[in-house]
Amino acid sequence: MHHFSDRLNAAIRSKKTPALVGLDPRFDWLPEEIVSAAEAKHSSKAEIVAAAFEEFCFRMIDVVAPLVPAVKPQAAFFEEWGPAGCLALQRVIKRAREAGLVVICDAKRGDIGSTAEAYARAYLAGEDPESAIWAADCLTVNPYLGSDTLQPFVKVAVERGAGIYVLVRTSNPGAGTFQDRKTDGHTLYECVAAVVNDLALNTTGNGHYGAIGAVVGATYPEELTQLRELMPHAPLLVPGYGSQGAGAGDVAGAFDAEGLGAIINSSRGINFAIRKEPYSEKFAPEEWEQAVEAATHDMIADLAEHTPAGKLQ
Repeated sequence: MHHFSDRLNAAIRSKKTPALVGLDPRFDWLPEEIVSAAEAKHSSKAEIVAAAFEEFCFRMIDVVAPLVPAVKPQAAFFEEWGPAGCLALQRVIKRAREAGLVVICDAKRGDIGSTAEAYARAYLAGEDPESAIWAADCLTVNPYLGSDTLQPFVKVAVERGAGIYVLVRTSNPGAGTFQDRKTDGHTLYECVAAVVNDLALNTTGNGHYGAIGAVVGATYPEELTQLRELMPHAPLLVPGYGSQGAGAGDVAGAFDAEGLGAIINSSRGINFAIRKEPYSEKFAPEEWEQAVEAATHDMIADLAEHTPAGKLQ
């Protein structure tokens, strides 16, 4: 069985970039042609939205699969539409795996005991897509019920060659309300980071990094650099680049000297590039896929120029 971080790093080296494309479909922003096609085939709103999401994400995958190592579907956008949406999510993950992409399902699950293990077994397929219903390589996990809630996810991840990314320092403006609270001179996020690094150290593969990683937001670059040092064995998932305001310079501290150790996410900025300049000026609305491709190339170039990821080129 191949270790999650080994597989991820191999994909990053193959594509020569740590760029991660989030799949965040928003019905009101979808191309008109996709919405019209879904409306022609279905009658209920849930079925229309799910069909539109599926086609949009399939076409996104077709564009970005040759360019990036991984995608991150956001489960909430699909779950909002009930069974039809959940089926669409399952199909999107399957399509991405078939395209050779590493799939990080962003569902932020977290619970105790047997419930946590059920979540883990549902989502974490790891190396073999047939090992779990949702078939993801990796899952985002919320640790704030306690360190014992992580153990079932760790167990299944190790068994299946999967990975988890634990929320440590998130990118949202209100993150500090809880995460910056101090006890005995340490912030809560530092305490979580210590647990994550221990778990990562105990789950390393052939390389330096473990199967247990951390979500650390790009919108707090000083903390990001600090956390890279505090968690030397944890691969980092870094949201906040692009539409949330962070630039490539803000994420430079996430990487090791070889340009590995982190994967940088952009969702809206890639998915809906056609809605903003300069892509809205270069492309017609129906050329949204060309805008996606151009925005992905621009992100790859930006990371290569301003971060150690340039060493992958």
